[in-house]
Amino acid sequence: MDIGLFIPIGNNGWLISNSAPQYKPSFELNKKLVQTAEGYGFDFALSMIKLRGFGGETQFWDYNLESFTLMSALAAVTSKIKLFASTAILTLPPALVARMAVTIDSVAPGRFGINIVTGWAKGEYEQMGLWPGDAYFGYRYDYASEYVQVLQDLWAKGRSDFKGTHFQMEDCHLLPGPSSTIEIVGAGQSARGMEFVSNYGDYNFVTAGGLNRPTKHAPTVAALVEATEKTGRDVGAYILCMVISDETDEGAMAKWESYRAGADVDALAWMSDQGAADKNAGAGSTARHINLPEGAVNMGIGTFVGSYATVAALLDEAAAVPGTKGIMLTFDDFEEGLVAFGEKIQPLMACRTDRMAIA
Repeated sequence: MDIGLFIPIGNNGWLISNSAPQYKPSFELNKKLVQTAEGYGFDFALSMIKLRGFGGETQFWDYNLESFTLMSALAAVTSKIKLFASTAILTLPPALVARMAVTIDSVAPGRFGINIVTGWAKGEYEQMGLWPGDAYFGYRYDYASEYVQVLQDLWAKGRSDFKGTHFQMEDCHLLPGPSSTIEIVGAGQSARGMEFVSNYGDYNFVTAGGLNRPTKHAPTVAALVEATEKTGRDVGAYILCMVISDETDEGAMAKWESYRAGADVDALAWMSDQGAADKNAGAGSTARHINLPEGAVNMGIGTFVGSYATVAALLDEAAAVPGTKGIMLTFDDFEEGLVAFGEKIQPLMACRTDRMAIA
């Protein structure tokens, strides 16, 4: 079972709460975390791309670094862990992203991949005059499909003459090529998102959802498996979840209740407004999922709360869901939580026995 780290490229990580740990993103913080994760045998680290925060009392995600430049710097100070940067496809043309990826691959050969972000919060793009209108919600995966086709043309052949609805290449060149395959990841939760990933992705992140519900992602993974059966491609399902741990179940649960009590309601309201903009979003889409009452304070991410032994057992149960190939972790307190995971939780996980031996 692969384990990855969803690094805190934005302030305060994934807890929209004034009682949660408050911190700003920096290269030094993320370097420390990724190097620590690499030392514990983590398989990958991924950084998101967010271009506008949610505001509120905590200024949630108002402070954010840029994904590709950060991962390029991290590539130079790591040696084993795989690194995924995210591209907001409305902001960067695919030919440029293809060259950026090759550049990072030259820093970390075979260790770089790209997360395709179609964009669900239009406020991020309206502020820069880049929002193509709300009709984009209906064709964003068509746009993403052409985007990835241009990337793959350039990486495989060194040139592209792709002619599509949204992109037209005219003898577009790219040299040098990558040292090996640059993997593509997505986070499609809707049927159309699953279709996109089943055609073009190597991995798909799915949200676990809920508190201590380690098998809740099973229907979403099953939908991904069904979609990939139609394309004949093997796309790994990686679940996204937050770990809040302590010596005892009671101690960990007290943290969680404190975070919920301190919810930043103004920041949550902005998120809710953005998530509601796509009138055609399905119940399983990202826009809908992040606003679920049971978990809005942490973006609707599945949350595993308990003692080290409890969390290890929950993660093993989640890993056992058919079709699950990896877990990407966030923490309430990244520095303390990552060390607790590496030293006290991971050694108890049956699904990590082989990787522990390597680490």
